[in-house]
This record gives sequence, C-alpha cells and structure tokens, in this order.
Amino acid sequence: MDAIVDALSFFRLSAGRWRSQRSSHHLLHRQAEAGGSLIVVAMVEAGDPRFEAIARLHGQEPAAVVGGCHVRWSGSMAWDKAGEQHQGESLFALIPEDGAGRRGLLLRDRGYAETAPVAGRFRLDERNELWLSTGYETMTTVERFWFAGPDRRLRSSTVEGLSNTASLCIETRLGDDDGTDAAPARGQEAVSLLGW
Repeated sequence: MDAIVDALSFFRLSAGRWRSQRSSHHLLHRQAEAGGSLIVVAMVEAGDPRFEAIARLHGQEPAAVVGGCHVRWSGSMAWDKAGEQHQGESLFALIPEDGAGRRGLLLRDRGYAETAPVAGRFRLDERNELWLSTGYETMTTVERFWFAGPDRRLRSSTVEGLSNTASLCIETRLGDDDGTDAAPARGQEAVSLLGW
C-alpha cells in the first residue's frame, strides 16, 4: 500500500468501488441495525471547475483547494420502510491549513447527515487515520477512517443531536470484474471487512 503522507494521499488510496457493511447502534432505542451499501470514490484533481463553484459557495478561495473526490453511494438498512432508499452523491474539496496537508477544511456540496452544503474539518492523526468532523444545524458528526490493508478500510462514526447513533462500517474494495452494480439487499448481513 502506498504511503499516507497527507489527507489527499488518503483520498487517493480510497479511490475505487467499495462494498460497505454497516452496524448502526441507535443509542436512544438501545438497538442495533444492520445495513450495507455500494460506494464509488473518484478522485478530482485541483483546478477542476467544480471546485471553483464549491469554494465560492463556502466563501473560500478556489485556488486553495488542493484536490478532493466525488463520492456516490447506494444502500439499504434493515429498518427501511418500503420504497425507502439511501443513495446520493457528494463532492469533497480539501483546503489544507498546514504545510503538510494533514489538517484543514473539508468542503462538501451535500452533507450526509443533512443534505445541505456543509463545511467541516479534517485531520490525519499520528497513525495516519483520517478524522472528519462536521457541524450541521441540528447535529454534529465525527467520522474516523483507517486502512487495514490496501483493499480493506474501516469507518466509525458518531452522530449527536436529534438522533444519537454510533456506527462501524467494514469496507472491502471491489474488483472491476465482480459485476456488482447494485446495492445489497435490505438487511444483508455483514461480511468481513470506513466512510467514505
């Protein structure tokens, strides 16, 4: 696996197609819910015109964006009602605040916990684990991503606010020839494996 030297290199290692298996713990209800999704991460290089729009949306200088990624997801959770779907896409733009590119602003055109555009913060810790913290109008999320190998990524997250949950995702990179184009069936059980 290539070295992780900054947040952008972490994003590069995350590029590809991932099968994510999730266990979410709803703290208020004291119950756990299983789910899964297909996640596709594509790198977006600095200078892409989409970055200019997202930077201006958040009042930032477009030239400060060093790169980022475009993420699409489609999935399901065990408690879904008929016809309910978890799918979407978002553009992520990194603006480092240090010379090493290990901490700074993360701009999104669409949040996950809430669908409005949102700006959060990123940092890489001493173990090269990526932390994202995002404050929404009604809640705060903290996500932690780390690699257990080149094709295995883990993601933990907490949501505090109107709904208080803690989740763990085990994400496995998919090859180009496995033919997986759809999200897993509702309530599909986790397979061995964070995110994105």
